[in-house]
Amino acid sequence: MRTRKLVGTIVMLVFIGFYVLFAMAAAEGTITRAPKLLQTVFYIVLGLVWILPLLPLIRWMGKPDKT
Repeated sequence: MRTRKLVGTIVMLVFIGFYVLFAMAAAEGTITRAPKLLQTVFYIVLGLVWILPLLPLIRWMGKPDKT
């Protein structure tokens, strides 16, 4: 389980690093010209959507070892 958590943590950090770059590029693009309400919704969605691809990894990391 320790190895699984180590591997999962490294994968998460790499994924979040790339996701942050993607989110910054998306936010810097056309969204800056959108109305404030749409910008707010966009930033909320970007702030929450990163967890969806990581859910299976988090479940895998928390799975108990086979005895």
